[in-house]
Amino acid sequence: MPTPKQILEAVLFASDVPVGLPVLTHVLGDRGAPDVRALLAEMAESYEREERGVVLAEIAGGFQLLSRKECAPWVEQMLRARRKIRLSKPALESLAIVAYRQPITKVEIDSIRGVDSAGVLHTLLERNLVTIKGRSKGVGRPLLYVTTPEFLGYMGINEVTDLPELKELAPLLEERERMAAEGEASAPANEAGGEDAAATDEALEAEVTTADGAA
Repeated sequence: MPTPKQILEAVLFASDVPVGLPVLTHVLGDRGAPDVRALLAEMAESYEREERGVVLAEIAGGFQLLSRKECAPWVEQMLRARRKIRLSKPALESLAIVAYRQPITKVEIDSIRGVDSAGVLHTLLERNLVTIKGRSKGVGRPLLYVTTPEFLGYMGINEVTDLPELKELAPLLEERERMAAEGEASAPANEAGGEDAAATDEALEAEVTTADGAA
């Protein structure tokens, strides 16, 4: 059985926005707000005493785990590397489907492709080429995916209506990724963002959780 501090830490770690004291008190259930605040204070003091890479901050009416400001250059380096992740062929295929069928649900994308698209959607979300825009009114109210302004910039167009014919889009996307790869390969090592990262098939739990919290 996890301790109250472990539960609080896990909840705060899982959230990308500050979590209010009432929510944390509700999560623990058997403790009042003063007790929970005391536990949070002990956790914050522990992070400082142990010089951890994260700190527990009280901000925006809640509590949030944040990376230590002294570590910012390394965090930024990691984020830049993640943005340079090149798209796999399945990801490019899924991006083309979203572009022409948006707003579209994951189930619809899966149906068109014939395989599960959770991993490639995660990659597209991470690259900020697609985003979650509400929920469908259908059964279960699944999430709806659309392209982003960054996608328009990626394609070099002003509006989605400027997209080429569907049969031309996938090859065009592949060509843009090939050119990006060649550009990185020819750049000096300190400008190329380090080794290339392969697109990974990860679950969409974080995005779904975020979307639910914003709904």
